[in-house]
Amino acid sequence: MTSSYQATTRGIRVTVLPQYLTEQSDPDENRYCWAYTISIENEGLETVRLRSRVWKITDETGHVEEVRGPGVVGQTPTLKPGQQFQYTSGCPLPTPSGIMVGSFQMTNEDGELFDVAVPAFSLDSPEGKRVVN
Repeated sequence: MTSSYQATTRGIRVTVLPQYLTEQSDPDENRYCWAYTISIENEGLETVRLRSRVWKITDETGHVEEVRGPGVVGQTPTLKPGQQFQYTSGCPLPTPSGIMVGSFQMTNEDGELFDVAVPAFSLDSPEGKRVVN
């Protein structure tokens, strides 16, 4: 069973649902792949626009990779109060498990920039730890 993760910042609720992709992974080649679906819901009173993202991806050895970029999946959605935006992206790792955490930089109609937390979420494959003979 897959867990979902949630965080709310300034009325913007971010929900993450990760899913291990068995068909795209190859444990013998140390390649483990996940998809994650993110829902961003504006529960606040102001219209906001997503400008950029920052991810910190940590594999089970402790190696951290930081990814920054404009928008998400090529988009910078604007969300009025009550609106929601959802997208799916992916993450490969060289280890059977890891963790991701991040933030979205948003702007409101007054041009104020603020960060919205993306909750830390686990990337756990069903393979788990293996013993090589």
